[in-house]
Amino acid sequence: MQDSGPSTETGDYAGASSKKDAAEIALVRKLDIYIMPILWIMYFMNYLDRNAITTARLNGMEKDPGMVGAQYNTCISILYVGYLLMQVPSNMLISSTKVRPSLYMSICMSTWAVVSATTAATQSYTGMVLCRFFIGVVEAPYYPAALCFLSMFYTRKEIATRLAILYSGNIFSTSFAGLIAAAILVHHRWLFTLGCAFAAAWILPDFPLTTRWLKPAERRLAHDRIARDTVGIATSKGPWSGFVQAVKDPRLYLLCFMQNMHISACSFNNFFPTVIGGLGFNSTITLLLTCPPYLVSGLFGILAALSSGKFNERTWHITGCMGLALTGFIISCATLNVAARYVSCFMFASGAYAVNSIIFGWVSATLGQTTEKKAVALSIVNVFANLSYVYTPYLYPKSDGPHYLTGMASDAAFATMTIASTWALRIWLRATNHKLQNEDSGTILYYAY
Repeated sequence: MQDSGPSTETGDYAGASSKKDAAEIALVRKLDIYIMPILWIMYFMNYLDRNAITTARLNGMEKDPGMVGAQYNTCISILYVGYLLMQVPSNMLISSTKVRPSLYMSICMSTWAVVSATTAATQSYTGMVLCRFFIGVVEAPYYPAALCFLSMFYTRKEIATRLAILYSGNIFSTSFAGLIAAAILVHHRWLFTLGCAFAAAWILPDFPLTTRWLKPAERRLAHDRIARDTVGIATSKGPWSGFVQAVKDPRLYLLCFMQNMHISACSFNNFFPTVIGGLGFNSTITLLLTCPPYLVSGLFGILAALSSGKFNERTWHITGCMGLALTGFIISCATLNVAARYVSCFMFASGAYAVNSIIFGWVSATLGQTTEKKAVALSIVNVFANLSYVYTPYLYPKSDGPHYLTGMASDAAFATMTIASTWALRIWLRATNHKLQNEDSGTILYYAY
């Protein structure tokens, strides 16, 4: 997972330099081996549980609980109400050092396995709504905690790639959800989730200076290299201080808007099987055809993150990716031609999904002056991003099929706003860097854009 390019002594335009020390390279390789596989599996299972309802819809899920009208859409959006409630307090708890993150995340995963098993037995609309709400509550801590984990162990030139690999767990889970829905795992995946939770308790780290499977020298190196890579690093004063620092930083709100617009542009996700089915295929062919766009988008996202990390660049990468997505949305709005619309699915899925890791890497690098501030900022941005799932399900009513013009046109507008906010932040950070240069000629670290 070498993503930093050749070594430099002076660093790039933002003062970030590539790995050049053999001990540091070995440390990062060890971190990758221990952290990435288990985090990826946990996210795969996390999203598989959430996405089960989208493929179940193709097989008549709405008929069993007697759903009518917009009740299916409500079942989708209610999960995110529960999902939003726990994220910020959860990350504040993790950054407080009062809990072991590895045990905390494992307990949360065990709980969502039990709730997921309960959902499978639900036979009423009311029961489905309640189960979906509580799945959101117990799954909420995982993703912001994973973002916090990675930001504590990887530099700004490394983190985008790891975030993209993590996010591919979401994409591949969505891709294979339809196939898994027809397999034995649909009845027993909650047992597999429990097994993963127990394994995570032993494998996941806690903090750089307290990780069990790192040697003392490795712990110190893991801590120090993140400190050397942080612009405006400050002394930690506790989770509430971190919360105040985060909400007082005006850049947080632009990043919240940017990520909200980006995730809003990804609203096709909850209706992707339905959109593909609208091309005129039966349910089996539809489930098979949903896989390729997701697989391509997962690989494209990793390549985009590798490039973003290598050049320590965000603006042009986000612009290019969201520009590709925007083109796909426009094609879907303009035609009902089966081949053209299927190609457009590859375009908007690849472009839109690639941006997630780059934006969260930007949050970590820009608002990471203390661990607590970074943890709160990541969770707040994720909360605002997921607010989109409360309202975007209503952009794809069944009556709009097979064109879904309202949804696709809205996603095109969201993609445009993502690009605009990206350039606004670039201008803002360039001005901040210029101010840092004028105030202190000895400054060697600057904000990347």
